[in-house]
Amino acid sequence: MSGEGGAWERNRVLLSDASFAVGSVCFALAALPSIAEALGAVVTNVVFVIGSIFFTVGAGLALGLPNRSSSVIQFVGTLFFNVSTSLALAAAVPAGAAGGTGWRPDAYGSTCFLVSSVLAVVALARQHAGARDTTGGWLNLVGSVLFGFAAVGAFEPPGTDALLSPFWTGVGTVGGALCFLAAALLGLVPRPRARAQRAATVSK
Repeated sequence: MSGEGGAWERNRVLLSDASFAVGSVCFALAALPSIAEALGAVVTNVVFVIGSIFFTVGAGLALGLPNRSSSVIQFVGTLFFNVSTSLALAAAVPAGAAGGTGWRPDAYGSTCFLVSSVLAVVALARQHAGARDTTGGWLNLVGSVLFGFAAVGAFEPPGTDALLSPFWTGVGTVGGALCFLAAALLGLVPRPRARAQRAATVSK
């Protein structure tokens, strides 16, 4: 039974990483201005919604694995992204496929991702994790910081319709998604069984 439980736990980690990889690709592509312009506002935001769903699936698979506090906060962050991407899609539908910038990271989801990533990096340091897991943890942290920059850049000062920083809104979203993608792909690289068992005890 313990062997079966360990195998399922390892599979959960792999499925979680795969889900985050797919979600990251969706966010990175949809945040590129050239692709958003080609797809139009509606399709672009549909891609964001799909990406947020894969993020939630990935975070849900990681629930119950230590570090539990990190995984729970991460899961909550993906729910905020589900809401914000859905609202962006709902706002885009009436305008049709006339183009647009699409969704931008919201403060609540980005804050959850940042807190979760910090807790994960601290947990990895305490457990003296290997270089691969430590690198993945830091990639997730950098991605969360970039999403945070994007959320700040997307803030619209009162009385204006202009973004605080269009540059950081775009760079933060694409850069953060690419960091998440790199971390997820790193987790999918096959590793020796002993290391895989140890890595399964560490949440994102």
